[in-house]
Amino acid sequence: MQKILITGGGGYIGSILTPTLLEAGYDVTVLDNFAHKVNSLSMVCGHKNFHVVRADCRDNRLMSSLMKKADIIIPLAALVGAPLCAQDPDSARSVNYDTVKHIVDQTSKDQKIIFPVTNSGYGIGRADSFCDEKSPLKPISLYGQLKVDAEKLVMDRENSVAFRLATVFGMAPKMRIDLLVNDFTYRAVRDRSLIIFEGHFKRNYIHIRDVALGFVHALKNFGSMKGEVYNMGLSDANLSKNELAKKIQTFLPNFQYIEAAIGEDPDKRDYIVSNAKLEATGWQPHHSLDDGIAELIKGYTTIRNEIYTNVI
Repeated sequence: MQKILITGGGGYIGSILTPTLLEAGYDVTVLDNFAHKVNSLSMVCGHKNFHVVRADCRDNRLMSSLMKKADIIIPLAALVGAPLCAQDPDSARSVNYDTVKHIVDQTSKDQKIIFPVTNSGYGIGRADSFCDEKSPLKPISLYGQLKVDAEKLVMDRENSVAFRLATVFGMAPKMRIDLLVNDFTYRAVRDRSLIIFEGHFKRNYIHIRDVALGFVHALKNFGSMKGEVYNMGLSDANLSKNELAKKIQTFLPNFQYIEAAIGEDPDKRDYIVSNAKLEATGWQPHHSLDDGIAELIKGYTTIRNEIYTNVI
């Protein structure tokens, strides 16, 4: 049984990935500081192959000790998103880059790393031109830059795979409402109205459960996938913000949205992404954007509290 160490395994992606890996037959240790105070891993506490350490990933001595026991390391721990990194740049650097550097420095060539980054590193793409893994990286935020720099560290070693994730959506035990699909759907359910700034900006999207299944796919096909970076997103979901809102409106006809005539979105990312390289390995998403919106509408029927945003 292979042993996996996940940093930040109690977070948004980790709360779905951890049970997925346990179900797939792996022994999983999660290190997380659980700063968000959400009991996101309660459903796996009874699993004999689940282990948990409450600590900070910047504790290098502890990390070195845990890594010695791991066959595979998945560094999820991060300050995620441009606003949060701008709010605390020192912590962003220490968690998003320095911790990854320590992992890279302390792992052997036989240990595997699967590293999630973000396709926000593409910054502002060319109109009607898909960004693929060979496209230049032009991050426009500290968050994007740190992820690009950390990806280079990981990919300069042996036995690594990196996933440039599209904007993730879907329900999770440790919920995030601030992600674009999650946010727009939440506003549609709660407010029934939305003002959009620069609605022509495009992004790519991916369901959180497909992200988890993508990690399992990489583990099962590591020999043929290692040493490469892969975009992970829905190839039929390169949508503008206006197009996303229109799609949500098909589920909630009373939802109204308008594009502001003045004002700017502080997040200037605007790109479309090709996921053909990952699809060529045999990976295919199981959840459409429509599936995710329908799921979120049901989920938001149960959530009435803004503690699920990504702000501490």
